Amino acid sequence: MSRVLLRAFAKVNYALEVRGTRPDGYHEVSTLMQSVSLADEVEVETTAGGFELVTEPEDAGLGPLEGNTVYKAVRLLEEIAGIGLSVRVRLRKRIPAGAGLGGGSADAATTLVGLNELFGLGLSDEELRKVGLKIGADVPFCLSGGTALGEGIGEVLSPLPAPPPHYLVIAKPAAGAETAWIYRAYDERAKGGNLSTSLAVEALQIGELGALARALGNDLAPITKSLVPEVRDLEEELLRGGALGAMMSGTGTSVYGIFGSEAEAGAVAEGLRTHFVGVYEPVARGVELL
Repeated sequence: MSRVLLRAFAKVNYALEVRGTRPDGYHEVSTLMQSVSLADEVEVETTAGGFELVTEPEDAGLGPLEGNTVYKAVRLLEEIAGIGLSVRVRLRKRIPAGAGLGGGSADAATTLVGLNELFGLGLSDEELRKVGLKIGADVPFCLSGGTALGEGIGEVLSPLPAPPPHYLVIAKPAAGAETAWIYRAYDERAKGGNLSTSLAVEALQIGELGALARALGNDLAPITKSLVPEVRDLEEELLRGGALGAMMSGTGTSVYGIFGSEAEAGAVAEGLRTHFVGVYEPVARGVELL
C-alpha cells in the first residue's frame, strides 16, 4: 500500500459550557459534540523523501506550515515510530477555517489514522487519541466521532445515543474567529454561563429532536456575536426560516440551524447570502477510510 484516501468529518457543538480555567491556561468545558457530513478529503501517500503538504484550494487559509495540525501529526508520529515518515498529504478543503467546526482537528485526526494505516504502525485507538491530544483538545473526539459528551478540556469523552434524524443548515460569514482570542475575551468579561449540556444530553437520551433544539447553548456565543455581528444575524435568519433551534458552533463564526426536513433546510440555505452555507446531517464517525 502506497496511498490511502480518507474523509475528515466536521463537528458541531450542540452545547458548550465553560466551567473554569486551569492553572495551565486551558479551559475546563462541558460540551456535547456531533460529527456532521461536511468533510475534508485527506490523501496520504508515500514519497521518495521528506514531507509535503498540498492544499486544494491553495488559499484555504491554513497559515504557516509549522503551525498546521497535519504537520504536527506527522512529526509526532515520527517521534513515536522512531523513523522518518516520507509522505505527501493532500488536503481537499471543504470545512471552512475559523468556523468552530473543528476542521484543523479533523484533518489532524484523519492524518493520524492514515499514517497508522499506511505505515502499519499498529497504534490502538486509545494511543492515537493520546497523540491527538498533543495537537488539540478536539482531536480525540474527531478520531472517534459520532455523538459524545466532552469534559475536561474536551478530551474526556463519553459516547451518547445518536440524535433523531435531522438536517443542519451550516452557515458562516467571511470573518473567522481565533479560538485563543475568543477564550481570552470571555475570561475578561462577566460571565453568566448556561446549563445547556445536561438538557441536551437528556434530550438525546429520550430521543426528542424538539427538546434537543430547545437545549442548544454556547457560553462563547455572546463574545463572538459582539465581535462579528453577522453571527447573530445568521442565527436570527435561521430561526425566522423555521429552524427548530439555531446556535453558533465552538468559538464560531459558523452558525447552524436544526431542521426536521431536508427540503425545508435546502430552501432556507438557498435564501441565505453569506460566505459559506450548506445542508448536512449527523454522521456516526469522525474519520472514514475510503
